[in-house]
Amino acid sequence: MTTTRSSTPDSFVATAGNRFADAVASRRRAPGGTSRGAAGRLAQLLHSLRRHPGTVLAVAWLVLVILATLAPGLFTGQDPIDGVPAEKLTGPSAAHWFGTDQLGRDLFARVVYGSALTLQAALIAVGIGLLVGSLLGLLAGFIGRWVDDVIMRISDVLLSIPALLLSLALITVLGFGTVNVAIAVGLGSVAAVSRIMRSEVIRVRNAVYVEAALASGNRWSRVLFRHVLPNSAGPVMVLAALEFGTAILAISALSFLGYGAQPPAPEWGSLVSTGRNFLTTAWWLTTLPGIVIALTVLAANALSRALDSDERRSR
Repeated sequence: MTTTRSSTPDSFVATAGNRFADAVASRRRAPGGTSRGAAGRLAQLLHSLRRHPGTVLAVAWLVLVILATLAPGLFTGQDPIDGVPAEKLTGPSAAHWFGTDQLGRDLFARVVYGSALTLQAALIAVGIGLLVGSLLGLLAGFIGRWVDDVIMRISDVLLSIPALLLSLALITVLGFGTVNVAIAVGLGSVAAVSRIMRSEVIRVRNAVYVEAALASGNRWSRVLFRHVLPNSAGPVMVLAALEFGTAILAISALSFLGYGAQPPAPEWGSLVSTGRNFLTTAWWLTTLPGIVIALTVLAANALSRALDSDERRSR
């Protein structure tokens, strides 16, 4: 007896598109949905800043540092390279806010111009860690199986090595210089970023709208980059803000050890290193650049905490 195959398509597949649309719509109606738009997120962020004045101060400091990086001439008219030998080791004054160094160069001008080297290196480091770590975390969390095992075991090995020691080992291979230091610091943060991204992808990939998108016949790559990645990136962006401060600290430490920009290039870490030879007679050479580094790192950490609070409320 032959059975006639039903021409009616499977009900699950037939209604997959409707379920996907319903899932996306319900998600947008949720308090943390994506339909809030940029204006809604900006309004909530401004409200959060008003309730946390410390975060406002942190953002203001970071804005000043960024302005110093982009337009150092707005802050000082002194030359960071050439000095006046007759004014060497002069303490902080109205003419020289941070004093002068052993060659008569204005220390405030060197700190301002040095912000470009330090922040550019930090941005390169964060960019490398974010790009490579996010890609590995996406693949590990979405594909799973042996891909997940291999990537996570490599991450475990990298996390077991102290970050500074790993950076020193990479610099030995890459060579000295600000860019090589930034690459080394960025590669050292890949493992942490990949683990955070993997955990978020595992959480998102089981959502209704992701299953409906797959059932609708979308390619896995389209689902991964259009639905999974945007909804997994929040905690990674928070980590990126935290890693920015960590990168500044690591790059300054490596520059202090002599692996970064070579003199007379002004870099925050090298400024502290140069001033240690004059601690007894010119305390400002190490103290004031060190305070600038500390304030920038603390400001990045405060911004990271504010972003984390906003991310938690939006869920």
